[in-house]
Amino acid sequence: MLRRTFFSLTSSTSTSEKIILCQNRHFSSHESINRTKSKRIRAISCDVTGTLVSFLGRIEDHYGDAARTCGVEISQEKKLLIPKSFNQAYKETSAAYPCFGNSHISSKEWWRRCVKRSFDLVGTSMEEPEEERVFQRVYSTFGSHAAYGVFDDAKPFLKWCKRHRIACGVLSNADERYGDSILPMLGLSDHMQFFTFSKNVGVEKPERAIFDAALHDAQPWLCLCNKKQTDIKLMPEEVLHIGNDFQKDYVGAREAGFHTVLLDRYDEKDVAERWRKGGALVFKDLIDVVEWLGREQYELGPVRDECNN
Repeated sequence: MLRRTFFSLTSSTSTSEKIILCQNRHFSSHESINRTKSKRIRAISCDVTGTLVSFLGRIEDHYGDAARTCGVEISQEKKLLIPKSFNQAYKETSAAYPCFGNSHISSKEWWRRCVKRSFDLVGTSMEEPEEERVFQRVYSTFGSHAAYGVFDDAKPFLKWCKRHRIACGVLSNADERYGDSILPMLGLSDHMQFFTFSKNVGVEKPERAIFDAALHDAQPWLCLCNKKQTDIKLMPEEVLHIGNDFQKDYVGAREAGFHTVLLDRYDEKDVAERWRKGGALVFKDLIDVVEWLGREQYELGPVRDECNN
């Protein structure tokens, strides 16, 4: 009944208002709440795609349109092969240059090779100048609003974290372009404090090292108002990781000592059920996550007075 009451809010109620309301709700004695053990979340790491941001459009349309704009004709039959060809090209490029090239090649060069290989696999041959024009068109598309959208609850959630003085950032198997241009373009970066990408770290989720790197990146943001508090240490059990991949996000975060939840953004019931059977907590959106934190009575942000001068 409480759940239905929460979601019976009028359509005019904003997402941010819903987040505030769900924090102030009363809890039933039937709900599972740990009232004996003190639990605190001081930092939250989020995956990007499928958690905060969604891809827009279809990859075959983005690639096909880029080719046609540059005068390269691709048949409908070949266009339909692009998703499969891209997946193969992505795997090959990742195997040859892990972590988007890490320090060996730039992320843009990594994507140049991946895009070129994608077109090669569908049997579309191009001269080098033509190939470069198509790549530049694809690359610019995937740095624009044409390819990305923000989930409605993402920005209110990040603002909620900031109000509670929770250090919130990104932990993603991605290149630095997300932090440099895509998240700022989408209006999200101003509400985040740290950015941990596999390109910079040199390892990918679910490896422990990238979660350790995120812990290190979040550390300076715990008490930014008091630079003298250099002895305050962020512990893994004080971090919540939110993602949408069982192995990379759930298993990786758990083995690193983080709390973790998964989001089923696209209502994939069978997938979500497998996640639950594997032990994961699965929610529909970030409002559910805020509600769960309140229900389980997690303390949020820094310990009282630890950041005072």
